[in-house]
Amino acid sequence: MTSKHALHQPSNGRAILELIQYDRNHYNRFDDLSVTEIIHKINPHQVNWINVDGLEETHILEKLQEHFCLHTLLIEDVLNDQRPKAEEYEDYLFFTLKMLYRIDDKHIDYEQVSFVVGTNFLVSFQEKEGDLFEAFRDRIRLDQGKVRKQKTDYLLYRLLDIIVDNYYTVLDAIGEQIDDIEEKIQSGSSDSIFSEIQQIKKELIFLRKAVYPLRDALSKLVKGETSFVTDHTTRYFADVYDHIVHLIDSLDTYKDLTASLLDIHFNTQNNRMTEVMKVLAVISTIFIPLTFIVGVYGMNFEYMPELKTKWGYPLTWLVMIGIGGSMLLYFRKKKWF
Repeated sequence: MTSKHALHQPSNGRAILELIQYDRNHYNRFDDLSVTEIIHKINPHQVNWINVDGLEETHILEKLQEHFCLHTLLIEDVLNDQRPKAEEYEDYLFFTLKMLYRIDDKHIDYEQVSFVVGTNFLVSFQEKEGDLFEAFRDRIRLDQGKVRKQKTDYLLYRLLDIIVDNYYTVLDAIGEQIDDIEEKIQSGSSDSIFSEIQQIKKELIFLRKAVYPLRDALSKLVKGETSFVTDHTTRYFADVYDHIVHLIDSLDTYKDLTASLLDIHFNTQNNRMTEVMKVLAVISTIFIPLTFIVGVYGMNFEYMPELKTKWGYPLTWLVMIGIGGSMLLYFRKKKWF
């Protein structure tokens, strides 16, 4: 993960504010102003994107709540962990979801991102400093693509699309991890395979909880159930919806693959145990007649003619070796080992 996407809390627990204003011909960015100054900078004739990194300073949320008349329940949803959802209020649309990151190709980190969309503003609330939007900010500044020609609903689409596209990156990393585990199972080179499979299962469960409700939230936008998304922009949200459906299919596939890996792992372990037991059984079988011979000649009877024979001892060894060798050849011929 690159440094611009690094996940950490804002230094000293302070929130970081940013305002990006644009229309077809103008662009401004402010990132060193207080919340009061940013509110005063809002231009009703432009698109105003206010981004808040860090939710520790409650007075900032209170100022934004007061200015945009945000509902108290909406602020509670911003501050508390919520399942992805879309809710329309009288003057704005609220949308929340999880922004996922992959850390060192081993674990999933995430933060909740919430959007409040009005006719000329979009407020994004992020729990941590750093996000996936830096390249998109440059595209707005350089007037690349359609964003400067569109309104806030298109801005919401682009931000959601960036987040959902990164889901593929996270899912691809899980797919690579599944491939690595399969190779380990085949080579038998790791004793931690079971714990690795369990970790993947937990991550897939978390992804399902993040993606399945997101499909339902997006369906509200695609079906035109909100007045804050125009018919022109609906088709773009439909594309994001299709991505979510594809992600769900991939999650189901990976779920089945993970279950298969677990079965293969257990079967491999059982096969190895069977092989060990087979070898031990062959060894035990060979030593049964040898133990019988040794036991007979270990008895302390006085009249045992072989004990007085000059060649009795080496002959006994030859008989035991012959029996053992004959049994080995027989077992090999039967392909028992």
